[in-house]
Amino acid sequence: MESRSMEQELDVLKKSPLSTFEVYPKRIVWTSDLGVSNSQSLLDDKPGQAILMGVTTPTSIGPGGSILIDFGREISGWVEIVTPVMPEKDRLRKARIRLGESVSEAMSEIGEASNASNDCAIRDQVVELAWLGKTMVGPGGFRFMRIDNLEADLSVELDEVRAMLQIRDIPYLGSFRSSDERLNEIWLTGARTVHLNMQDYLWDGIKRDRLVWLGDMHPEVRTILAVFGVNEVVTDSLDLIRHQTPVETWMNSISSYSLWWIIIHSELWLQTGDQEYLAEQETYMTELLYRLLKYIGEDGRESLDGVRFVDWPTYGQKDAVHEGLQALMVMTMQSGGLLMSELGNSALSEKCREAAKRLMEAPLIHSGRKAPAALAALAGIKDAGEIAESILKVDGPSDLSTFYGYYVLDALAEADDIETGIDFISQYWGGMFDLGATTFWENFDLSWLDNAARIDELVPEGKVDVHATYGEHSYKGLRNSLCHGWASGPTAWLSEFVLGISPASPGFETVYIEPRLATLEWVEGTYPTPRGVIHVSHRRSADGSVSSDVDLPAGIKVVRRP
Repeated sequence: MESRSMEQELDVLKKSPLSTFEVYPKRIVWTSDLGVSNSQSLLDDKPGQAILMGVTTPTSIGPGGSILIDFGREISGWVEIVTPVMPEKDRLRKARIRLGESVSEAMSEIGEASNASNDCAIRDQVVELAWLGKTMVGPGGFRFMRIDNLEADLSVELDEVRAMLQIRDIPYLGSFRSSDERLNEIWLTGARTVHLNMQDYLWDGIKRDRLVWLGDMHPEVRTILAVFGVNEVVTDSLDLIRHQTPVETWMNSISSYSLWWIIIHSELWLQTGDQEYLAEQETYMTELLYRLLKYIGEDGRESLDGVRFVDWPTYGQKDAVHEGLQALMVMTMQSGGLLMSELGNSALSEKCREAAKRLMEAPLIHSGRKAPAALAALAGIKDAGEIAESILKVDGPSDLSTFYGYYVLDALAEADDIETGIDFISQYWGGMFDLGATTFWENFDLSWLDNAARIDELVPEGKVDVHATYGEHSYKGLRNSLCHGWASGPTAWLSEFVLGISPASPGFETVYIEPRLATLEWVEGTYPTPRGVIHVSHRRSADGSVSSDVDLPAGIKVVRRP
């Protein structure tokens, strides 16, 4: 038999797109009153290897003792626990490991009223720790870890505890900096939130659901394009759901998510100009568009079936859902008309354009909710300025979701009200910062700030445990994901509408550079394109005018909007 080298054997295996990085504990949040010694040694960088004769004293957790560790940042990955030589070699030590995105979650019990669970990734389990070895726990999404010694008469000794961050090792080609440091940090946090969810496929959240949801993908894709540029995780995820979904059913069982699949392809084509990839979608997209046309009545009203969903706060509210779906159908038919024209199917392109016109002309009563009203403005059904004044700006950044809050921002930009958009970002997304967030959440409401404890501390007497107390629908209590990609919208929005960069033609052959600084003194940054990275810097002069320096890659031309 011909021998093969390891290199030859690896050549035939599929290489993971993910890399791993070591993250050591940043602080010890809490230890039980008795039984824990030398806990601070866990904060030292160590080799990640069991050593027969260590030179440092291990951390010891006595019977019944516990310790709570903070890794300082949200992590998608697993934990490695390195144990030294311990007495009674033949007895494995049982320990309970609890992972959490908040201190509260790491300290919780499964199934209690706060809705802690092991859904999607095991975050609460009993493990046996080896004598002089390494034990891996996970994977999951977490920042905090609690370790409990379950032994009645033996100590658990730890040489080392570290998290292994699993993530795509890709550069941040896009950037955003301005005179507002809070805004800068929000841009970067949105980028980090999506980056963590760029696993084998593009997930919604790293704790749960760890799935590809097409609606969630839209803000994520826009953020990826603004930060990382074109990445195969996007096309792989779009194709995964297409392969898994017969055209006669809805993607993710939600009719609007099949609409988002078409809208995403339209925006992806505009950003990339990838005609070959677009052509691969032609058969499925053609069949889907013909199916969707059947859900538009002669009166121009949509009649989508399946799960009728816009966002969770409006779920089950018939008028609000219809308003949102009507607008999404307009956007889908507009996208379909554009894409079919590019693919040379003029007959279907015309059908889509005619359907979009009928949808726009159908009577539409506003529900008064911000999410569907924003979609109506973006679809061109209603005037964006009128919608902004009558609905979007009423009561400030209330009635927002971390998902559809992005479209409220987009509609404010359409109304040329960047100042209000920035204010909403600072208050709403910044409110998560004020509670200790390092990534953005599946669900949040500004009312949660009232008398709230931070998520990175034990809940003080008289304070509200935000993570355990709030939320509803799929994200009630501790089930709420604190790293959810659909919440990244401000990152894409700031790059497009404040930095002012957007494609004017497919693949950025031409580009719009339209900075809108509102009250900012200056803004600068970068935007990745298939032709290279665009660099811009905008400064407000004493007379209020804005001067710009623009550095364009070869093959890109700045044009004015018609």
